[in-house]
Amino acid sequence: MSVRLKLTLSYAGFLMLAGGLLLAAVWVFLLRGTPSSYTLPDLANLPLVFQPGSFGPAVFGPAAIVVMAFLLVFGLVGGWILAGRMLAPLTRITNATRTAAHGSLSHRIRLPGRSDEFRELADAFDSMLAQLEAHVAEQRRFAANASHELRTPLAISKALLDVARTDPDRDSGELVDRLHTVNTRAIDLTEALLLLSRADQRSFTRQHVDLSLLAEEATETLLPLAEERGVTVETFGDPAPTTGSHALLLQLTTNLVHNAIVHNTPGRGAVWVHTGVRPAGVVLTVENTGETLRPELVPTLVEPFQRGGERVRTDHAGVGLGLAIVTSITRAHDGTLTLTPRAGGGLRVTVALPAAPPHRSG
Repeated sequence: MSVRLKLTLSYAGFLMLAGGLLLAAVWVFLLRGTPSSYTLPDLANLPLVFQPGSFGPAVFGPAAIVVMAFLLVFGLVGGWILAGRMLAPLTRITNATRTAAHGSLSHRIRLPGRSDEFRELADAFDSMLAQLEAHVAEQRRFAANASHELRTPLAISKALLDVARTDPDRDSGELVDRLHTVNTRAIDLTEALLLLSRADQRSFTRQHVDLSLLAEEATETLLPLAEERGVTVETFGDPAPTTGSHALLLQLTTNLVHNAIVHNTPGRGAVWVHTGVRPAGVVLTVENTGETLRPELVPTLVEPFQRGGERVRTDHAGVGLGLAIVTSITRAHDGTLTLTPRAGGGLRVTVALPAAPPHRSG
């Protein structure tokens, strides 16, 4: 049985029960002491019910049967209509679900009326559809960009091999070096895509991590690159304990420091890495000097393969997934990422993460 039919039968059943109890009360309290021949319903007296002036115990039984029959019909018809009106919002939600199941995520319920359980369910469903639509669009855009980025080194490799095949006298050492460079870029891009997928799936074990130690480790690792480009790196701050994946958070810190070194002013640039504790959690802030960034450009830097047209480009510019990976790792650790252009040029990136619970000894 459908929910509407179940509700209809429930309404009619309760109405019949209430009517039967009411008639039983009348029967007991008003007809006490009368002979049983009068108190037992006799259907032969049914026509007397519809005659004006008919009154008495002999008429009460058939009249009760008529009333109960009326209550049954009234309960079924009224319950069916009432259940239909009550379940109408659920029908709209069901139709929207079927529409979404066929691939259309742009449809919204937008249920009118006062706030109730159905309205809350419809609003939650609309919010879910909006998030799914945005997520699917992001995934499609990411897949298209990833396919384009992966196709480029493969196309270059094919072109180099075609040139080598048509020109056997060409220097093989130069060809090998160029193929090695292209292949390295393809491998870096593939590893970045795998790391991004791992962060999105949250497939890692949480443990206590100190962001200040990760900042020092990342800075020491990238110090040769900073010296090569003439960029000074300064790390300072307080211990910032949090919980998460040590490898992913180290990758996050390394990406931020690397990004700050590469997109900087060569020969006279500076990078500041700061960690600290706030009431809401711990923070990691990475600032750098560099070109002045337009405020509308900054939000696009976290999108995959967006390197920023106004930023300094070098051979170490990466594969365009640095800040995208930072965004995914931050989201996987229930944190927030904030990008702010510096007034004197450059960028300030702040990662806020939940603080680790205090250690319990013993």
